[in-house]
Amino acid sequence: MTDRIVGIVQARMGSSRLPGKVLRPLAGRSVLGRVVRAAQDSGVLADLVVATSSDSSDDAVVAECDRLGVAWHRGPVDDVLTRFVGALDAHPADAVMRFTADCPLLDPEIVSLVASVYRAVPGLDYASTSIARTLPRGLDVEIVRADALRTVDRLATDHHRVHVTSYAYAHPELFRVLGVTLTPDRSQLRLTLDTARDWDLVRAVVEHFGDVSVPLAKLADWLDGQPALRALNADVRQKRLEER
Repeated sequence: MTDRIVGIVQARMGSSRLPGKVLRPLAGRSVLGRVVRAAQDSGVLADLVVATSSDSSDDAVVAECDRLGVAWHRGPVDDVLTRFVGALDAHPADAVMRFTADCPLLDPEIVSLVASVYRAVPGLDYASTSIARTLPRGLDVEIVRADALRTVDRLATDHHRVHVTSYAYAHPELFRVLGVTLTPDRSQLRLTLDTARDWDLVRAVVEHFGDVSVPLAKLADWLDGQPALRALNADVRQKRLEER
């Protein structure tokens, strides 16, 4: 029997560097809407739910979910792990694919690939493309077995509760963890949305390609010829796990 996979997208309006980024418009669709579409287009999810916070600022996220026809779950602002387990309780599954709403260039083909790898390895607790990074930031995909996520919820403290799955890959002695690497190495590209400079690059990509999910190879080939665009956010520092 094939594992039932639920996709959970974490999304909230609060952001230290780019507030409200998840509802910014891109070619007539919100950033969150693009992430939801890419996850659904992968064809591997039995269900999809947006995990947002109970803070009143996230009423706007709930309104967008309703507009998109997507389920939502509300939980603590900073304890994202509790949010995920609550969403899983409401949408039971054998495994959870975790997405973040600041990845509007997510590639459905990579989502599908990671699900296939996970299903091909019996007894796996966690698989991710970010353990040995070859993908650009903003295209990573991870999947965790539901029972493993509940174990993490019992054990994790501090920043591990913000980053949901980090306790699992920080403790490979407790969890069966697999890194998925795709060649060629395109990790020097930054395609996530965390700063104003990231926004300038993402917006330029969407203006060129339109309201579609773009396969990574096609996007990377185009960016190869856009050095000024790649330079926009090349020196943006990614926050460390311990940072909020």
